[in-house]
Amino acid sequence: MSRPVKRSLTLKGHRTSVSLEDEFWQAFRAIAAEKNLPINVLAAEIDAARDLEAGLASAIRLYVLRHHQHKG
Repeated sequence: MSRPVKRSLTLKGHRTSVSLEDEFWQAFRAIAAEKNLPINVLAAEIDAARDLEAGLASAIRLYVLRHHQHKG
């Protein structure tokens, strides 16, 4: 697995950064494409639904994991 890389997202009009490994970032982008959503929209949905104690990167990783668990 690769090291986390910091990437920029826009949530509710504000720029933020999230550090994700390439594997999670590619899976996240694929899910957004599958849902026909811009990646920033999907990130905003995940951000709004996450437990405030969890960081956005962790919430995205869990979202990707759950998405793939439910597909199998």
